[in-house]
Amino acid sequence: ALGGLFARHLVARRGVRHLLLLSRRGGDAPGAAELAAELGEMGAEVTWAACDTADRDALAATLQAIPAAHPLTAVVHTAGVLDDGVISSLTGERIDTVLRPKVDAAWHLHELTRDLDLAAFVLFSSAAGAFGSSGQGNYAAANTFLDALAAHRHAAGLPATSLAWGLWATADGMAGSLDTSDVTRISRGGFAALPQDEGLALFDLADTLPEAVLVPIRVDMGALRGQAAAGLLPPLLRGLVRTPVRRSADTGATGAAAGAVADSGAGSLATRLSGLSETERDRELLEVVRAHVAAVLGYATPDDVDAGRGFLDLGFDSLTAVDLRNRLGAAAGLRLPVTLIFDYPTPTALAGYLREELGLDGAAGAAGHPPVHAELDKLEAILATIAPDDLERPAITTRLRDLLSKWNETHSATDSTAQDREIQSATADEIFDLLDDELGLS
Repeated sequence: ALGGLFARHLVARRGVRHLLLLSRRGGDAPGAAELAAELGEMGAEVTWAACDTADRDALAATLQAIPAAHPLTAVVHTAGVLDDGVISSLTGERIDTVLRPKVDAAWHLHELTRDLDLAAFVLFSSAAGAFGSSGQGNYAAANTFLDALAAHRHAAGLPATSLAWGLWATADGMAGSLDTSDVTRISRGGFAALPQDEGLALFDLADTLPEAVLVPIRVDMGALRGQAAAGLLPPLLRGLVRTPVRRSADTGATGAAAGAVADSGAGSLATRLSGLSETERDRELLEVVRAHVAAVLGYATPDDVDAGRGFLDLGFDSLTAVDLRNRLGAAAGLRLPVTLIFDYPTPTALAGYLREELGLDGAAGAAGHPPVHAELDKLEAILATIAPDDLERPAITTRLRDLLSKWNETHSATDSTAQDREIQSATADEIFDLLDDELGLS
């Protein structure tokens, strides 16, 4: 699809009059004769060659057959194949299928033309290599190689441009293999489909820029802001939108002030749940899960997600399972298992798991904070790693003794009843702050 599109563009807008078009079936490929006729009517002389560019010998023979009267002056490599799947499902054969037309073909083109006086050497890469893309580990690797090859040629003083395209708005070629859920998933990532006229204009613009690797994509700023709020914005795009941060003040009985918390992460989710009753907390957690499920599957609202229905019945596959796991992990600030939806197969079961992982079960965790004993266990584990001859050991020992002394003084038996009431009313955060102050922790 893109090969034909850009062949027409090179003739119509760049004035190219001699084209050598390569594909596995050459002139016998569907639509090949029609494309040649169309280009001929536009004033171009077209030669088809049945050549697998990943076959070095076949490519060398094809290039050697180019007539001296019309020498090779530019290369545009547009080939690509998809075979998507999560990493654990990728076999050597599936990896080779995707890497061969990208990696092998591009390297052979590089080797066989590097001594020629080329005006352009253009590689069609993909944004999947720049940003990563769920279920496209093999495709991302293949395109990252193209980007690296362009940089390598550029450093050697050879012409090279790798264009890491985003999704094209075309029903043909690789884009035509994507179903509605695939397109929805890509759009949620902040990448809108690129119309053909915009893509052609970006191709021409790239020819005027010195960079070896460019990323021509169409971004959806609203989707990027949503990604930022969910804590899922790719690092390369963080300069385009601001990650929202809100401040929250806890005005409970102790009067302790809460610090700034980002919209994503365990702090904000736990804080959001801390003032709720057990019933309200469970309902809110379930709504968080249903909201992310709706976003991943493209449902209109969270209300469309049946909380008791299995994730597989709702329409999840391996790719959307990874997406949900990443979203919930970012929202809760937790490292969640890859088998998440299989271990907890319904939204209700998953909400219960998140409640446990956030430390919200029981009275000790009702305020959304981990138990004090758990924090002391962590401190004990850290202290166990300090060697007996560590130079900081005496200072740490002194700090711990001072902390224990202050703790005993604050809760002395002279006013045990009042002090007991004070301790009972203190929040875990206040106790942690005391530990931080005394131990010199940030």
